[in-house]
Amino acid sequence: MIADGLHKELTYKIIGCVYEVHKELGSVHKELIYHKALAIEFKSKGISFEEEKGIDVRYKGRKIGSYRPDFIIDDKVILEIKVSPFITKAMKDQVYYYVKGTKYGLVLLVNFGSGRVEIKRLIYT
Repeated sequence: MIADGLHKELTYKIIGCVYEVHKELGSVHKELIYHKALAIEFKSKGISFEEEKGIDVRYKGRKIGSYRPDFIIDDKVILEIKVSPFITKAMKDQVYYYVKGTKYGLVLLVNFGSGRVEIKRLIYT
């Protein structure tokens, strides 16, 4: 489901950073390169974030593992980076199952691998 209003101002700033990174680097690098560039861009814009912070994955109330998203921004938005020809339904489903049952309902799924930056703004409730 697409989110239009949740954390609108924050996501606007994040998306600006994503476009800035893509403008500078294009679509030819690995995820780690985009990750490092986004961290620099977020810092330069004063956006608070945590990198690869563990989020518990639970099954029937028991912790069975953890998920480490690329970024948790301002303790409100998860940003997940991909480098792929396109964002697939499987990618969106995977993120959903990672955040299901957590306090994070908004995910920006960013794909740098399609020639142009592709951003899916997804809300999970």
